[in-house]
Amino acid sequence: MAFKEYDVFIIGTGTAGKNVAKDCVASGLKVGIADNREYGGTCANRGCDPKKVLLGITEILDRAAKMKGKGITKAPEVSWEDAMAFKETFVNAVPAYTEKNLDKLGIDLYHQSPRFLNENTLSVEGKTITAKKIVIATGQIPMELRIPGREYALLSDDFLNLKSLPESMLFIGAGYIGMEFAHMAARFGVKVTMMDFAPRPLTNFDEDMVQHLLEASEELGIDFIFNAEVTGIEKLQKNFKVKAKQKGKEISATAAMIFNTAGRVPSIADLDLETGNVASSKKGIEVNEFLQSTTNERVYACGDVSATEGLPLTPLSSEEARIVSVNILNKNNSEKAVYPPQPSIVFTLPNLASVGLSEEQAVEKGLDFTLEHKMVPQWFNAKRLNEKGYAYKTLVDNKTGEILGAHLLGPEASEVINLISMAMFAKMQHSDFKKMIFAYPTWGNDIKGMV
Repeated sequence: MAFKEYDVFIIGTGTAGKNVAKDCVASGLKVGIADNREYGGTCANRGCDPKKVLLGITEILDRAAKMKGKGITKAPEVSWEDAMAFKETFVNAVPAYTEKNLDKLGIDLYHQSPRFLNENTLSVEGKTITAKKIVIATGQIPMELRIPGREYALLSDDFLNLKSLPESMLFIGAGYIGMEFAHMAARFGVKVTMMDFAPRPLTNFDEDMVQHLLEASEELGIDFIFNAEVTGIEKLQKNFKVKAKQKGKEISATAAMIFNTAGRVPSIADLDLETGNVASSKKGIEVNEFLQSTTNERVYACGDVSATEGLPLTPLSSEEARIVSVNILNKNNSEKAVYPPQPSIVFTLPNLASVGLSEEQAVEKGLDFTLEHKMVPQWFNAKRLNEKGYAYKTLVDNKTGEILGAHLLGPEASEVINLISMAMFAKMQHSDFKKMIFAYPTWGNDIKGMV
């Protein structure tokens, strides 16, 4: 068995992993990196980026449908096959491009999931590797359904690679991935059913905003089955039957394709963490304020796999990677992970966006705040698009005047939430925010009426 030594060895080639690798090799360290899938990570290959490309097509369909009779006479013709071909122009080159760049920097590349042999030793591709520092940046993977027939359920990867669309789909799990794909499929003419054990979709988002989105989704033709504990999937002659228990009763629903969108979990099962004395939980690798393992000082974790207060979002992965790089290169931990306001988006149509505290969290903290919640389809920007789904909820601290949280529903909520995040980061008082001059008529200008 071959032996190799590194200053830093990184597991995972997504945003977090490759950024740490580049930082370390640029400082003269000997670096190796490994991935058990195509290089480039989830976001670029099978997540955020390809999803947003397909969203662009459905935005056109949504706009045309709402403007029919107001200048649009018929809906545009669409081709899923053409849309997928366009999507491929964004993702096809990512793995090779990522490998080429890392290789050019002098980083050794491995194509397997390493496993720990002891606290600073790994086994990968038949080689025994020792490293002064090991960085885990493996991200998350779909949670496995522990039910009979789970092998019949497809995953988000499969949705993003469908050659053609079926007549019907059923999504097990009404989180952000399921809801986004459901909206896309429904606008392409697929009959969509959502099934979830919770009493509503998107339980991590503001309940009032979710209710507005739920109504818009039902108008789109999406069927919802809530409080349903899925017990199995059965293959029929043409379709699949999903069986569940709902309030003590046996129920079922059928569709041509079933998708597991029940959530994601840290990708750590293949690492043999116990052998490496690396503590973990359901949230991921347990780390301290420096993103260093709480039980093995040689190990750091960043990105979606780290058990921190950071949300599983690509921009957070980049920031955690920067912090890990600084702490490794300084040879003693010097920078703590501090998390600014983190905007989170559900790319349905309309978008659902959130940043900061929810109403419930503000109440739990005992804060003195002013809450404003309105549906505003009569505002100019929504009215000109004939958009009924336009709403907001904002929380402003009565003592400091700062924005505590904002929850938006609207066609451009994913962009508008960034302006609110910036104001929160700067600790701007809402009265100063109102004094700012924004271009008009723009969605951004509407914020002044929300706080």
